[in-house]
Amino acid sequence: MYKRNAQGWSKHLDFMVLDIIVLQLCYMVAFYLRLQGWVYSMHEYKTLGLLLFIADVLVIVVNNSLHDVIKRGYLREIFEHLRHSVYVLAIVLVYFFSSQLGEVYSRYVLGITFVFYLLFGYCARITWKWILRHTSFRRDRNNMLVVVSEANADMILSRLLSDKQAGYSIVGVVLLETTNHKSIHGLPVVAEMRNAAKYIAEEWIDSVYIDAPINDKKVVKLMDACAVMAVPTHYHVPYMTRSGVKRFSEKIGGTTVLTTAINYATPVQTLIKRIFDIFAGIIGSIAALLIMAIVGPIIKKQSPGPILFKQERIGKNGRHIKIYKIRSMRMDAEDLKKELMEENRVKDGMMFKMDFDPRIIGNRILPDGTKKTGIGEFIRKTSLDEFPQFFNVLMGTMSTVGTRPPTLDEYEKYHFHHRARMAVKPGITGMWQVSGRSEITDFEEVVKLDTEYIANWSLTLDLKIIFKTIGVLFTHKGAM
Repeated sequence: MYKRNAQGWSKHLDFMVLDIIVLQLCYMVAFYLRLQGWVYSMHEYKTLGLLLFIADVLVIVVNNSLHDVIKRGYLREIFEHLRHSVYVLAIVLVYFFSSQLGEVYSRYVLGITFVFYLLFGYCARITWKWILRHTSFRRDRNNMLVVVSEANADMILSRLLSDKQAGYSIVGVVLLETTNHKSIHGLPVVAEMRNAAKYIAEEWIDSVYIDAPINDKKVVKLMDACAVMAVPTHYHVPYMTRSGVKRFSEKIGGTTVLTTAINYATPVQTLIKRIFDIFAGIIGSIAALLIMAIVGPIIKKQSPGPILFKQERIGKNGRHIKIYKIRSMRMDAEDLKKELMEENRVKDGMMFKMDFDPRIIGNRILPDGTKKTGIGEFIRKTSLDEFPQFFNVLMGTMSTVGTRPPTLDEYEKYHFHHRARMAVKPGITGMWQVSGRSEITDFEEVVKLDTEYIANWSLTLDLKIIFKTIGVLFTHKGAM
């Protein structure tokens, strides 16, 4: 899923947070200079502090005080910050007048607060702008592939590379024409048009920038392949009508493009989801350590080896990640998997599932044919083995809700439309897990559920899936 560039005030949440912090610090210092104490220890001044916070946010949102803040010069920034400060002060004075509480507060505290705020607020904005212009601190870099003609390559690439606030890193170029060039404008030529889609499917590519004639059949074919793979494309002219994708215009490297994606999240939605993941990651990680302390000795006794199992999987848009699980299988499970492929319930081999898996710790068939299970089956049925994945959630390589991360051998078998399920961070739980889990043996049904989740994603949908997951865990419905 594509993270759309922010619009309006939400585009500068960092400046908003900075402004709020500076104003509150100025308020605290002004109070201390006058009354030598902690400002929030007094009820009346605690209320005033809250009012300053509300007024600051209100002026930023309603007045759009941060519009073009990055591009403003030093002189214009003085006037914009002065106007913003006057509006905040006006709201406070209106409150004093309407509540008739003006005599309760020190005019000295209020006056010094705004004098400090005018000075340090301006300095903070200027300093933060300098940091953003001279570093890549503001945004995570996304891998972007550029498709361009040889004639336009230098111009397009120079414009894309000149954007100091870009949220992308150009990892390669695909030229429309067949060429012997190994690099252009200092960037590697990684593929030809005929195999560009295959390259995107196999490598870590977050988005594709296309500058090419729309009537070129090879370009249309590549854009269709990207849509099937749920890889966002940036194109500078309207893209042909296609169902199942969302479109919006934005700026990429100073050029206007029409971006298509299966869905997109606003910066606020992304922030809320990440905050929730951090909170869930902390709680889940603590629970994982407790679970490991309890079941760990039993696992080591029945199957000597490490308690924690680490495996390489495929994450968002083809990124290789390491996931952690409590080991529920024998140490030679991967070798035995090859011998047991004929008993795989998923016939196309896109996933591996068995009714009774002898690789699981404690699983064995007695002489009379009775199937006996052990600690491995217990922790899998109760999903206790999944808890260490909260370490991944905390590190940011996974999310609480997402899609199941495939193994490397599974990913190698993917067709274009299968890659669509990799458009979001993999999750501990997801749509298919609460819709049958191991009872679903048709991989195409898994892909359908995952792409349905991505296309209809919202914070509310994540909450619904979490509540359904809790229900599934208690009932063990469809547990593996």
